[in-house]
Amino acid sequence: MEESLKQESETSGAGAFVAAPRRALLATARSAALARGAEALCALLLCVMSINLLTVVARKSITVDEVVMIPSAYYHLVAGNFQLVHEHPPLSKILAAVPLLFIQPRELDSRRTGAPPASPAEEWAYQEHFWQDNRAAFETISFWTRVPMIALAVALGVLVFAFARELFGPRAAVLAVALYSFEPTVLAHARVVQTDIPAAFGYLLLFYALHRYVPAPSMKRARALGLAGGVAVLAKFSMLIAGPVLAATFLWMLWRAPRRGQSRAALAAHASVAALALFLIIHATYFFHSRELLDVDARWVADAFRENSGAVWDAVRALSYIFPTDFVLGVFWQISHNGAGHPASLLGMHSHTGWWYYFPVAFALKTTLPFLLLSLASLAWSGYELFVRRDRRFIVLLAPFALYTAFVLLSRIDIGVRYYLPAFPFLFILGGALLDRLLNSGRARRGAWAATFVLLAWVGVEALRAYPNQMSYMNQLAWSHPHWHYLSDSNVEWGDDVRGLAEYLKARGETRVRAATLGGYATLQYYGIESLDLIAPTDVRLPETRYVAIGASFLNGSTVPARELRGRKLTEEERINFFDEYRRRTPEAVIGGSTYIFREHE
Repeated sequence: MEESLKQESETSGAGAFVAAPRRALLATARSAALARGAEALCALLLCVMSINLLTVVARKSITVDEVVMIPSAYYHLVAGNFQLVHEHPPLSKILAAVPLLFIQPRELDSRRTGAPPASPAEEWAYQEHFWQDNRAAFETISFWTRVPMIALAVALGVLVFAFARELFGPRAAVLAVALYSFEPTVLAHARVVQTDIPAAFGYLLLFYALHRYVPAPSMKRARALGLAGGVAVLAKFSMLIAGPVLAATFLWMLWRAPRRGQSRAALAAHASVAALALFLIIHATYFFHSRELLDVDARWVADAFRENSGAVWDAVRALSYIFPTDFVLGVFWQISHNGAGHPASLLGMHSHTGWWYYFPVAFALKTTLPFLLLSLASLAWSGYELFVRRDRRFIVLLAPFALYTAFVLLSRIDIGVRYYLPAFPFLFILGGALLDRLLNSGRARRGAWAATFVLLAWVGVEALRAYPNQMSYMNQLAWSHPHWHYLSDSNVEWGDDVRGLAEYLKARGETRVRAATLGGYATLQYYGIESLDLIAPTDVRLPETRYVAIGASFLNGSTVPARELRGRKLTEEERINFFDEYRRRTPEAVIGGSTYIFREHE
C-alpha cells in the first residue's frame, strides 16, 4: 500500500510539473489575445472618429484662422517663405501643405504683389490672392489640407493608447481612447489647421519619451527624447516649456546619479544628444535657412515692446544666430500678444487681459458632463494613489497635467478652451485607469460594470448631440442663457458655419447678406454670397438685404473691432454692446449653433 501511495504521489507531482508550463502558456496566449483585442478596439474607435471628422470636414467651411494658415502653409513648404503667419511654428503648416503638392494650386504671381511681405497689408495680399487665384479649387483645398490634421489626431489617439497601456494595461487604454475619440472639444479641433491638437500631441509625446527614458537611460532614448521635445516646440510656442522640463529632468538625474549607480558623464552626453536633436529638428523644419533681420522686423519690435525695445531687439538679434529668424520672431510675437492680452468674454463679463479662472470655467462648460465628472473623480483618486499609497505611476500623469494647468492659468489670451487641449490626454488616461480599477473591484463589480456602461453611453449620446456642431458645443450647465453669454471666440463661433449660412441664403434666393461673422468676410464669396460689412461706419450706406447674419462672437461683443463711429472711436461699452438690439430679437434661424440669421425685410 505504501508503494502504491508513493507511485501516486510521484505521478501527481509529475502531472503538476507538466501542468505548470501549460498554465503559463495558456496565460501567455490569453494575454496576447487581450492585447490584440485591445488594439483592434482602439483601431475601431479611431476609425469611427476619423469617419466622424471627415464627414464634418465635408460639411463645414474653414475657420477664420485657416483663411491665413493654409496659404502660409503652402508657401512655407513650397517656397521656403517663413514670414507668413510666423507667429505660429511650422508643424501644422507643413502637414497641411502636403496634399497641396498633389493638388498643385496656382501660385502667387510675384509681379502683382512684389517681394515677400514686408507689412501686414502685404501679408494679407499674399493670402487673399492665394484664394482668389484658386477660386475654382476652394473646396478641394479646404478639404484636403484638413485631412493631415485628422491623421495627426488619430496619431494622438494611438499615443494615448500606448501610454495608458504601459501604465495601466490594455483595458484602461481602450477606455481612455473611447473617452478621447468621442469628446466634442477634441472633435471640434482635430480637423482644424491650427496648433492646438498638434500641441496636445507634442506635449504627450514629450512626457511619454520622458517616461521611457528616465527609468532606463540610453543614448537612443535620449535622442528620441530630444526629438519629442522638438516636435512639441514646433507644434505651438507655448510648448517652449519643454526646454525647462528637459533641463530640470537632466539636472535632477545628474544630482541623483551616484545613488542610482549611473554615470554622470554618460548622462551629460545624453543631455547633449537630446539638445542637439531638438536643435536640429527645429532647423530642419525651416529647411536649415535663417533669413536676415529686416527693417520691418525692427519696426515691429519697436511698436510691440515700446518700453524695452532695445533689449528685446538685442535678444532677437542674438537668438537669430542660434535659431531660425522667423522662429525667434514668432516666439516674441507670442510674448507680445500675451502681454497685450486679447478681447474676451466670460459669463457676461468682458476683459482684454482675461481671468485666472477662465480655463477651469471653460473646461466645465465645454466638456461633456460625464467626462467632467470622471475627470474630477480621477484627479482625486490619482492624488490619493500617489500621495497616500505611493504609486509612482501617477506622477507621470499628474505632474505634466499640473504643470500645464498652472502655466495656462497665467495666460492673458482667454479666447478658447482649445488652448487647454494639451492637458486633456492626461485626463483621458486617468479616466480610463479609474474605470479599469472600478471594473476590477470585487464586491461591487456588477455595479461598476453598469456605471461604466452608463457613463460611456452618456458620452456617446453627447457626441451624437454635438455632431456636426462640435465647435459650438456646451454641456447642460449652459442652459439658462445663449451660449454666447458664457464664452466667446472659438468656443462659440470660429467661422466654420459660413458654408451653412450660404446654403441657407441660396435656398431662399439670396445672393448677398449684411453680415458680421468670423471668416465670412473672406469666404462667403467662394460660396456665391456677397458679404456686406455690418459694422461699416454710419456714414457708409449699405444696400438693403433681406437677411442679416451675426456670429455668436459678435453678438457677444468680444470680437467687434474698435472702429470709428461718426468721426470718433467707439468706447469700450459701445463696442461690446454694438449688437445689443439683435440680442433682444428672436433669430429666424441659427446655423450650427454659431451664426444667427435675422430677417430684415420681406
